[in-house]
Amino acid sequence: MASILERAFYSRGGQAVAGKLGLPEPPVLRRGRVLPAEPVVLASLAGSTLAADTLAQLGVVATSPLPDDGAELPAYPERIGAVVVDACGLREIGQLEGLRAVLRPAVRALAASGRVVLLADADVEGVEANAVRQALDGINRTVGKELRRGATANLVYVQPGTTAADLASTFSFLLEGRSAFVDGQSWTVGAALRDAGSSLAGSSGTVGPEPVPEEDREERAIRHEGQPMPLANRIVVVTGAARGIGAQIATVAARDGATVVCVDIPSAGESLAALANQLHGTALQLDITAPDAGERIAAHVASRYGADARIHGIVHNAGITRDKLLANTDAQRWGQVLAVNLAAELRINPVLLDGRPGGLAEDGRIVGIASTSGIAGNRGQANYAASKAGVVGLVRAEAPELAGRGITVNAVAPGFIETDMTAKIPFVQREVFRRTNSLGQGGQPVDVAETIGYFLDPASGGVTGQVVRVCGQNLVGQ
Repeated sequence: MASILERAFYSRGGQAVAGKLGLPEPPVLRRGRVLPAEPVVLASLAGSTLAADTLAQLGVVATSPLPDDGAELPAYPERIGAVVVDACGLREIGQLEGLRAVLRPAVRALAASGRVVLLADADVEGVEANAVRQALDGINRTVGKELRRGATANLVYVQPGTTAADLASTFSFLLEGRSAFVDGQSWTVGAALRDAGSSLAGSSGTVGPEPVPEEDREERAIRHEGQPMPLANRIVVVTGAARGIGAQIATVAARDGATVVCVDIPSAGESLAALANQLHGTALQLDITAPDAGERIAAHVASRYGADARIHGIVHNAGITRDKLLANTDAQRWGQVLAVNLAAELRINPVLLDGRPGGLAEDGRIVGIASTSGIAGNRGQANYAASKAGVVGLVRAEAPELAGRGITVNAVAPGFIETDMTAKIPFVQREVFRRTNSLGQGGQPVDVAETIGYFLDPASGGVTGQVVRVCGQNLVGQ
């Protein structure tokens, strides 16, 4: 139940006072599989057609930009829903002027919950080219902080050989409301991975990734209307699924067509069973720190769905906090957090990867949950920060090892998310946490779930080794 102070703050009079104090009411964010209703503007700064080809594949008809040419500042005749700028091929500092010229009029015309999407080369040669590459990141982060009314800016780096089919799921995610709380971020997309012929039981990870043939990529590419259930006929395991973010992850996976295995501790059995029944999935009561947790997950999948069944995605969502200043943290508090948040994932993954019935499929997806606390650190959370930073390290190390099997490994890093746990934080402190990001509000569990859904998508085979913050561009961290 909201406190008296909180009810007063969110009353009409309280919001009027808050606005005068520089604390405006947060904008309502566009969420879900909803593209902008307004026109999408597309600009290519160096002749690349990758962004144009990707938008065409998604069925998005883009309009031409109205760049600032130094004379009278042009104005769009109506609000625009997004501006997509293809900066692939930029190698000289002087070329960045083209980006300024496109963005200046466009950001003025952005609609509420509008999108700025930048595209750039991941691998460039030469000092100046690398300076330009990094400059784009600085521009992206700054634009994210300057936008208003729930608009966001993000940057996608593309590796050589990336095609429109490889990029389609990423553009779809960024343009739709699914990316509502992802702002000021950058990550890399490459050519989709494929099974390089390594055996399930003995892959050493030494086999490099091979591009999927163009005709196969076309089949995998997500289309806004043509593939509303990308996880159909796929099994997704979600740990810590009984409530909060975990329940929302399971719900979004089921919405996208997955058969969901909901995993949580026995004490949460009642709510776990209720959720699994609601989603037409199955429930597995399990302490993930148990030595045989991986074996039990695989056995459950094989027994419920057949010996030939395989897991197509596992989301390691289960996590705990035991907050204390490091000076007051004993071995028990330290060990509990690391055991649940990190060691369990390190123990479960190899079991599911060894080729057993009910294990992870080739072309499978592994998704971890990091945190802005792990990226930036947080007072009183040394154990939690260690565990979540460890997830980042796991993702970056395991992704190249599994690339030859077509398996992707990624993580989300949530910021302040509105959950039952964060609702227990004192109101004033909670309101400060809500306001310390570019969107001026806390995120919702669905925001984390939608980003995970993007990672789980079969069309996201070129996204691996990435950590995407779901934090509204929190003011701390990278």
